[in-house]
Amino acid sequence: MMGKKAIEAARVFVEETGISDSLTAEDFLLEREEMLQKMFPTSDLMPGASRLMHHLHENGIPICVAMGTHTRHFDLKTQRHSKLFSLMHHIVRGDDPEVKQGKPSPDIFLAAANRFEGGPVDPLRIFVFEDAPPGVLAAKNAGMSVVMVPDARLDSSYHQVADQVLNSLLDFSPADWGLHPF
Repeated sequence: MMGKKAIEAARVFVEETGISDSLTAEDFLLEREEMLQKMFPTSDLMPGASRLMHHLHENGIPICVAMGTHTRHFDLKTQRHSKLFSLMHHIVRGDDPEVKQGKPSPDIFLAAANRFEGGPVDPLRIFVFEDAPPGVLAAKNAGMSVVMVPDARLDSSYHQVADQVLNSLLDFSPADWGLHPF
């Protein structure tokens, strides 16, 4: 379900859990919303995210966020980190009009590639950090390289498509990707 648009993920959830007879995907989203309003404002960054984003920014590497989350949830998740997100060249969210399909469709990453200063960036020159299998597939479907930082509980069979798999962003070495080292 990770990386999918909310309604798509909700449909999977109610079907797979067997509760579709008593709860529709739409009703599930309504109930979930109340919980998210409380949880998202306390969201933490992944370990190493701040160091990496500052490093890329300080070395003139254009960075953006391409996240399937809708604007209202993105704003809740990032409100404690607004200074860090201000380093981004741009942000593409799941409710962006150019994003017709959720991940694993490449829509969100292609939209992000098209918005950098100076015009579209060739997807072959972009690498993506992802934690979710559908996001890894979306980036690969867009023709981009992917560094996956999965949850430790994710079955390792989902790691195969990524170009590199790390336990933490703290393990990322920019020099491995031809960038200025930390």
